[in-house]
Amino acid sequence: MWNGKLKALTFSYDDGVLQDKRLIRILDRYGLKCTFNLNSARFGRTESIHSGRTVDHSTVAEPDVRAVYAGHEIAAHTCTHPMLPSLDEPGIVSEVRKDMEKLSALAGYPVCGMAYPGGGVNHDERVIGVIKKNVPEIRYARTITSTYSFDIPPRLLELDPTVFHMEWDRMVELCHRFVDLEPDRPQMLYIWGHAYEFDAAEHDAYWTRFEDLCRFLGGRNDIFYGTNREVLLDLPQNHK
Repeated sequence: MWNGKLKALTFSYDDGVLQDKRLIRILDRYGLKCTFNLNSARFGRTESIHSGRTVDHSTVAEPDVRAVYAGHEIAAHTCTHPMLPSLDEPGIVSEVRKDMEKLSALAGYPVCGMAYPGGGVNHDERVIGVIKKNVPEIRYARTITSTYSFDIPPRLLELDPTVFHMEWDRMVELCHRFVDLEPDRPQMLYIWGHAYEFDAAEHDAYWTRFEDLCRFLGGRNDIFYGTNREVLLDLPQNHK
């Protein structure tokens, strides 16, 4: 159990964008914890993306990383955000190891987790094997495949999350189910996304709805609120 609790809630957000600052203020307000997966070769960029409307995709500056993410977890996301299955073994090792080492120096503690970058098929058995063999410091790696389940994934280097935060109705339904759950074994609600996606909604609608959901989830005596590291590496049973 996690501090005597059978339920754990954790978040995972990618890319190190400036919107993380607003997200962290919301999470902190309700005592929630998140792991932020960062690309160490992409700090301090000013850029935007187009997804129905123009959205800022600028990233946190390197000197600000430790302060911005204080109280949460910094994890790897590769240096430059490539599709890892397209790289040869030295390329995969370089992208993951260099990112992990740079982020460890910035964070002030050993980085031990990551999220696979890219959409679609962003990892495969070869990629998992290369990381396991050559970068054993990485102990868990998140995919983008929703399970819609609270069961702990059996393979931490292929860590499927519960739900993507833009699957709004499904996410809300799962959150209510999780709050009502009275489990007899360890259960985890794992939500992931990108903070810039909140800005795709007009008039702060998504930010407001998400904060309402965080308020609903926070402050519950039967839930452990932790980063990915705190939840996954303190599992009540051994998962590999």
